[in-house]
Amino acid sequence: MKHILPVVIAALFASHAMAKDAMEMTENVVFSQTAETDLNQFVWKKRPIVVFADSDADPRYTEQIELLMAKLHDLEERDVVVLTDTDPNAKSELRLKLRPRGFMLAIIGKDGGVKLRKPFPWDVREITRSIDKMPMRKRELREKKREASEG
Repeated sequence: MKHILPVVIAALFASHAMAKDAMEMTENVVFSQTAETDLNQFVWKKRPIVVFADSDADPRYTEQIELLMAKLHDLEERDVVVLTDTDPNAKSELRLKLRPRGFMLAIIGKDGGVKLRKPFPWDVREITRSIDKMPMRKRELREKKREASEG
């Protein structure tokens, strides 16, 4: 039994380190903290998805981040950037604008308007369906289709 314990502990630390490395890698792709984020930088370029919670230990926040990370490709395809805010005391610009109460997921369009708010975690499939119904996304898909048929 004494020989197994160090192996189990090493495996736990290794899996935690790998998860942390994966999170850092994905932060470069679509994740960002809201403390230094201005929504105006994304207008006409990206679709922000803002995830609020009163703590990063909130189970709804953890579940939402896991759901988002499970399908990063689908989010990247739709020009999504995920912004997170788990510090209600910081009074970030997004918190003041969107006024979340506890956990909240908000989808913001490329035009800068709030398109959807949810008080519970949402699956990426539902998020992408909602985005795909937006006029700007429909236009992007038509343009892609036209480019593919021309080229």
